[in-house]
Amino acid sequence: MGFERAGFRTIWANDIDRDACETLQSWSEAEVICGDISKLLAKDIPSADIILGGFPCQGFSLSGPRNVNDSRNKLYKEYVRIVRQCNPLAFVGENVKGLLTMGGGAVMQAIINDFAECGYSVSSVLLNAKDFGIAQDRERVMIVGFRNDLEIDQLLIPLYRGQPQTLADAMQGLPPMLADEVCRAAFSSRYMSRNRKRKWNEVSYTIPAMSKQVALHPDSPDMVKLGTDSWRFGDGGETRRLSWRECAAIQTFPRDLEFRGDLVSKYRQIGNAVPVELAYTVAAAVYRALEERV
Repeated sequence: MGFERAGFRTIWANDIDRDACETLQSWSEAEVICGDISKLLAKDIPSADIILGGFPCQGFSLSGPRNVNDSRNKLYKEYVRIVRQCNPLAFVGENVKGLLTMGGGAVMQAIINDFAECGYSVSSVLLNAKDFGIAQDRERVMIVGFRNDLEIDQLLIPLYRGQPQTLADAMQGLPPMLADEVCRAAFSSRYMSRNRKRKWNEVSYTIPAMSKQVALHPDSPDMVKLGTDSWRFGDGGETRRLSWRECAAIQTFPRDLEFRGDLVSKYRQIGNAVPVELAYTVAAAVYRALEERV
């Protein structure tokens, strides 16, 4: 969505999550193939100037186990295969900050080397969404490659010159929350191991893909620290998580976008996504770089 805003046109997309595919199809004219990427051949994918990919990050995340041998970490190999076979002008990959230090940096270097061997000049940049007009503390690594014949060494992303955004800005004008739009599941010991609330004049914590781990609404009472990795909810009001619509607004999705699937699926799709405004920032920089060489 952010890349389309920057001037690109999505012609083909793939995801193994059927709800995510249906959500994409609801706003895009792209051909959407739902299925396992490892089962698709290069001939099944139309020629394109740029390929985008967000390979699974659970094995790389700072918030969970960081296992170098996690099978999900190897799925980037499928992305490498597609890039090698389709030979686009450029590609962009996105992952969590933990990727930079996984295996002492060896995993990141291996990923860069694999893409470089496909004939690309590859660089990475760590971006925080809050630095680009998004009301969310969300650090992500962007891996960008330009085909060697273009002679583009790295992606230059300009500094954000607009006003910083807060939770109040992000959620301004949202319709009243409906009861079926918020996760009411029990709060786990993991959830209660740290503060989960940010105030209206602050940015949100990272919007996660797991509905049970979504942060609290800023109107919730302040949490109280009991000790190391131990908190309790405050008194004097309703404690609740952010609704999926509030999460979508913080992720800078259009207010009228309807996510397909049940409540858990909606949270998952929103949390797995790159914030639209951040994607636009990266896309605009890629567009400018290609425009100068193509």
